[in-house]
Amino acid sequence: MREFLENLIDGITEKEVCASNKEILRNLLNLNAVTKYNNKFYLNNGFVCGKLDISSNGTGFLLPYDKRFKQDILIENKNLNNGHYGDIVLVKLLKNGRKRENGKVVMSLKLANETSVVYTKSFGAAVLGVNLKTGLSLALKASQKSLKALPTGTLLKINNLNNDIVEVLGNIADPASDEKISLAVYNKNDEFTDACEDEARAWGDEVDPSMYPQRVDLSDLDFCTIDPIDAKDFDDAIYFDEKNLEIYVAIADVSEYVSSYGAIDKEAKTRGFSIYFPHKSIPMLPRALSENICSLKPNVARLAFCFKISLDKNLDVKKEELFEAIIASKKRFNYDQIDKILKDEEKSEIDWIKPLHKLTIKLRQKRLVHAFDFRTQELRMSLDENGEVCATRFENDSASHQLVEDCMLLANKAAAKRIKKGVFRNHGSPDLKKIINLLNDLALLGLDFSYESDLANLIRKIQAKAEILGNREEIDKLIIKAQKKAEYASENFGHFGLGFDRYTHFTSPIRRYSDLILHRLLKANLSKDDRLYNYLLLNIENTCSNLSELEREADKTAFDFMDRKFARWASKNIGKHVKCYISENQNILIAKLDDELKGARIFIPNYTCELLSHVLVEITQADIATAKIIGKIIKKFDKKEK
Repeated sequence: MREFLENLIDGITEKEVCASNKEILRNLLNLNAVTKYNNKFYLNNGFVCGKLDISSNGTGFLLPYDKRFKQDILIENKNLNNGHYGDIVLVKLLKNGRKRENGKVVMSLKLANETSVVYTKSFGAAVLGVNLKTGLSLALKASQKSLKALPTGTLLKINNLNNDIVEVLGNIADPASDEKISLAVYNKNDEFTDACEDEARAWGDEVDPSMYPQRVDLSDLDFCTIDPIDAKDFDDAIYFDEKNLEIYVAIADVSEYVSSYGAIDKEAKTRGFSIYFPHKSIPMLPRALSENICSLKPNVARLAFCFKISLDKNLDVKKEELFEAIIASKKRFNYDQIDKILKDEEKSEIDWIKPLHKLTIKLRQKRLVHAFDFRTQELRMSLDENGEVCATRFENDSASHQLVEDCMLLANKAAAKRIKKGVFRNHGSPDLKKIINLLNDLALLGLDFSYESDLANLIRKIQAKAEILGNREEIDKLIIKAQKKAEYASENFGHFGLGFDRYTHFTSPIRRYSDLILHRLLKANLSKDDRLYNYLLLNIENTCSNLSELEREADKTAFDFMDRKFARWASKNIGKHVKCYISENQNILIAKLDDELKGARIFIPNYTCELLSHVLVEITQADIATAKIIGKIIKKFDKKEK
C-alpha cells in the first residue's frame, strides 16, 4: 500500500492500481483527496498519507509517505479521529498559523490491527479500558453498571473500527490469558472456520499410492525426518545415495491439498506463517493437514515434491531434478538423536546419516567461502503447570542442525534457479550508517576496524578477531543487528548473508505461505503451463510485501508471549539482583537477563553503559500489561566473575 500512496504524489494511472488498492482509491476520490488529471490520479495539496504514531500522552505524529516533509506531522489527540497506533491514515493539513505542520486524521486507510486489547481499571468512579499496547485509557461501549460488575483487570478485545467489545479474553492476573492476549494484540487466530476444517478433513488420514500413478514412487528409499523433539508437523525428509552422491530433499506436497482461492488458502494467506509458542503452535494450516495428511510422518505413504540433487566428485552440483513423488519416511529423528548418532553415542538403522554428515561438512566449508557463519542461539522457554516460566535455555546450532540446513539450502537454491519471477527470499547488504555504528560499537570494545567497501571481507576480519578474543557469539549478535532483515520479493536480488546470487524458500510449505506459492509456480513451470504461471503471479508484488509484514508479526507475537511470561516472573521477584549483559545502548539501555533464567529484556532508565558490559541489575518494576521489566544497575562486573 505504501508504494501506491507514494505513487499518488507523482501520479498513477488506473491500470497501475492493483485490485487491493482500488477501494482505497475510490474512498480517496469520494473525500476529494485525490483528483484525476490526464488519466492519472494525484493526491491533492493539503493531504498527506502516512503511518500514525501515538505517544504515551495521547499526542499523534504522522510519519509521512512524502519525502517533501522533513519532519513528522503533529496531530493533537482531539484530531486523531479514532486513529490507532500503527494505522496508515489520510491526514488533512490544518492552517492554524502554527510553525510546525499539524493536521487532522480524515480516514484510516489500513488499520494496523483490526482489534486491540484493553483491561478494565477504575479511574475514580468510572471504569475505563487501558490499551495494553499504548497504555492510553479510553471509554468503553458498555454501561458503567455492567463494567463495574466485571473484576478489575478483565481483558476485553475491542473492534478498532467501532470500539465495540467483541470478546472477553480473561483477566490480566491469570497467566492462562497470556496466549489469548498475544494473539489478540496482533490480530491472530487459533481457531479455523468450519469451512477450513471441513475442507481439510475431506482429505482423510491416508494416502493411497494407486491414486497417483503419475508420481515417482520413492517409498522404498530410506527417507527420514529430523526435527525438534516436540515437532508435530514434518515438512521435509532427506535421503542420501552415498554411492551416486545424490541427495534427495522431499518436501510435503501441500499444494496438492490446498488449492488457490479455496477456504484454506484464503486463511493461510491471511496467517502467512505458523506461530510457535513454548507450549504449542498456532499453525498456518488446519491440524488435519499440518499434523496429519501433509506431514511426512514415519511409516506411512505421503505425497512429496522432491528435489534429487546430484553432485560430482568435487561436490559441485551437476544435476537438479524436481518431480512429484510418493515417499514413506522410515524414521522420525529429533536433533538430539542425530547428534548422538554422529558422536557414536547411539546407533541408527539408517546407514547414510554419517556419510551425509561428512559430505555436508565439506559442502558447508565450500559455501562459507562466500557466506557468513553466524553463531546464533535460539531462546527456548519451559512453562510449569500454572503457565509460569520455570526454565530457559539457548539452543545452539549443532551438527544435526547444520546437516539439515545444508541439505535445505541446496533445495532452496535449486528452486530459485527455476523461476524468473515469483517469490524470492532476498537479503540486502547492510547500510553504510549501520556499519559505521557497528564499527563505533566495536571500537568501544577494543576492536578497531576501518570501513572497507568489501563488507563481506570486513565482517570476516571482525569475526576472526572476535574468535581470538573469545567473544565471537556476542560480536556475531552485533553484526547481525547491523544487517538488514531478509524479505520476500517477486524479483530476485540475491542473499547477502548466505552469499547466494539467487535464493528462495521451498522447504516449509506447511508453515510458510511463501513456500506454498512457490510450489504452485514450480508445478506450473514443470507442466509448461504459462497461462497458469502468469495467473499465479497476479498481485505477486503485494503478496510478497504482505508476507514480509506477516513474518514480522508472527515473530512479534511469539516474542510478546515470552515477554509476558518474563514480566510475570519479574513481578514476583521485585528487588532481586540478577546478572545481565547490555544488549542495546542506543536511545534506550536494555540489559538482557543472563542468570539462572536467560533472555528477558530489562529496561534501564537514566543510565549509560557500553554494549556487552556485564552488569548486576536490581528488578524495580514489572508491568504485565505492557510486558515490560524495569531495573537499575547495581554494579558492573567482569565476565570472569560469572
